[in-house]
Amino acid sequence: MPSRIERKKQKRKKGSFLKKTLMVLAILFIAVAAYAAIQYYQGLQQATPSEEMESDYEFNAPDEKIEGKYNVLLLGVDRRGEEDSRTDTIMIAQYDTKTDETKLVSLMRDSYVEIPGYSKNKINTAFFHGGPELLRKTIKHNFDIDIHYYALVDFKGFEQVVDTIAPEGIEMDVEKRMSQNIGVTLEPGVQNLNGKQLLGYARFRHDAEGDFGRVKRQQKVISKVKDEFTSLYGISKLPKVMGTIQPYIDTNMKMFTAMGLAKDVMLNKSQIETMKIPIDNSWNDPTYQGVGQVLEMDIEQNRQALKEFLGMDENSTNMTTKNEDEEPES
Repeated sequence: MPSRIERKKQKRKKGSFLKKTLMVLAILFIAVAAYAAIQYYQGLQQATPSEEMESDYEFNAPDEKIEGKYNVLLLGVDRRGEEDSRTDTIMIAQYDTKTDETKLVSLMRDSYVEIPGYSKNKINTAFFHGGPELLRKTIKHNFDIDIHYYALVDFKGFEQVVDTIAPEGIEMDVEKRMSQNIGVTLEPGVQNLNGKQLLGYARFRHDAEGDFGRVKRQQKVISKVKDEFTSLYGISKLPKVMGTIQPYIDTNMKMFTAMGLAKDVMLNKSQIETMKIPIDNSWNDPTYQGVGQVLEMDIEQNRQALKEFLGMDENSTNMTTKNEDEEPES
């Protein structure tokens, strides 16, 4: 049986080991926090937005933090003078905080819908007339889907994010030669694309598939970029990416909500489920005076398909809320 002196020595050793362990953990925590802060600042420094993103859009958003399924309206715009009044890309991204499932719906910009307060027109015209709020109302009016947040993203930010997480480019199988109105020339074949080239690939639509082909490529690109984030290198660059993209985004989400959502979605290894509206065999493409060629769809058929895909039917419990005061202000 150990003597009294030996027990004291053992106790001092245990106390010393615990103190050293806590010191090492504290140093590691400080190092990680410092690394993240430096990376975030470097991201901010390398961002070179062509103009300031607007931040005064009206948007009828919830005042409480959402738990469960919530929908984010993702809008892609080009701030370099080509098209800054109508959004080039319209998507609904859904994230479920309970299951970590992510779904992505592409709304074809030529979809012919009723715009509240205006006549029927292409859905991207809603953004031209009333920004994200009128687009939110248009989606609710036509498809009975609630949108909780919006994020307006300058395409230039996408380019810099890709170059940050994949300095050697992202591998893509380019189906055909692409050059018209995308700012780059892409030759067919498997190759690594940098940010500018990948954006051009995602935006190309001057072929027989038109916008349908572009939507397919956009969803493919998003999945590829997400895969890059799940690599060890991609994870290490997440703070820098957040700093890089911040000047290129206008959103009604609080900073901590947006950063948490980005982290949860990008680092989740599960695949993103995708859908496009209008669905197959539910539309035709007439031409109307003053509007041009449109995608005129069976609204009821597409409404039901969209609600089923997003799990927003009448019998489902989609979300709960809690007081936003629990989250730090941005």
